[in-house]
Amino acid sequence: MFSFFKKDPLKALNKQYLQKLEEAMHAQRNGDIRSYSMLTSEAEDILKKIEALDKTMKN
Repeated sequence: MFSFFKKDPLKALNKQYLQKLEEAMHAQRNGDIRSYSMLTSEAEDILKKIEALDKTMKN
């Protein structure tokens, strides 16, 4: 009945994903390649979660 009060987990994951990509970009610009690769890896993990959640929501 009150499903419109529930937060969208997909929206939250998208926000986290974009934030990680931005942090990775700043690390790369500062020359910190190790942090860049770690942040990019974390962003890819979040993207996998997004894809899995999107797939379950479509079914």
